[in-house]
Amino acid sequence: MELNTYHLYTHTVLHCGTGQSVGVVDLPIARDRATHLPLVPASSVRGVLREAITETKGVEVANRLFGPQKVSTNEDSYAGALSIGDAHLLLLPVRALQGIIAYVTCPFILKRYRRDMKLNMDVPVPEGGTALHAEKNQNLLINKDDSDASLIVLEDLDLKPQRHDCADQWADVIAAVIFPGEEKEVRDARDDLTQRFLILPDSVFIFLAETATEIRTRIRINQETGVVQKGALWSEENLPAETVLWGGYALTESRSRENNATAEQLAVHIPTTELLQLGGNAGIGHGLVRFFKEASGGSQ
Repeated sequence: MELNTYHLYTHTVLHCGTGQSVGVVDLPIARDRATHLPLVPASSVRGVLREAITETKGVEVANRLFGPQKVSTNEDSYAGALSIGDAHLLLLPVRALQGIIAYVTCPFILKRYRRDMKLNMDVPVPEGGTALHAEKNQNLLINKDDSDASLIVLEDLDLKPQRHDCADQWADVIAAVIFPGEEKEVRDARDDLTQRFLILPDSVFIFLAETATEIRTRIRINQETGVVQKGALWSEENLPAETVLWGGYALTESRSRENNATAEQLAVHIPTTELLQLGGNAGIGHGLVRFFKEASGGSQ
């Protein structure tokens, strides 16, 4: 069985929730139990991917990958060939005092990403209160002409900038995955990401992942009176637009008795790139996500 990776890039805010909560936010997003980092559940990715493949490749191909949706007898049932995992947070866009926005990550995440992608790259560990940036990244620096007084301010956190070669390498690798191609607008998007890329200490990143997500307060209007319906006030947590996530998937040969396609034959039916709608609030434009398939080439 071969381990592969996929990436998600959010074009609009994304709400993959867990239902109502007794916490500060009425409708929080899904998070990993151990790390408390945001994630997109595998069931959400699998569902919308099945819908997309059904529309483009047909029901028969979708059944081979995901298993039949309706069965009349046990003999007609079989498991799908595709096993897909949760999508984990890779880059989080965070408000910056200088330069508007930064794309941040941390060593803990990069080490997991390196393992899944089978990358032979070093992971730098910034000291407390330090942000590692790429050489091109000058837009986020305050007092950049004075190295002793320069700062990067994210939300309400003051961080000391430090230029690091590994930050350049990681920024280039991630940008190439999310923005493939050589068109001018694609090259500009890659450059913009590298210019805003930061590696933060784990503790700082965890704090931002809990406090820098987008919270929206919503109401429901009574259609007869035109005013707010009584009790219809709630808050929702969202992953902001331009968030980057990654996950893993694996393929086996088809388990269908009528078709014994190999994993390699089935892999061609998974889209290389596809615009999907994930999570809730589709009617107001939430959850528009770009799916990218990429093989890592590792055998398990």
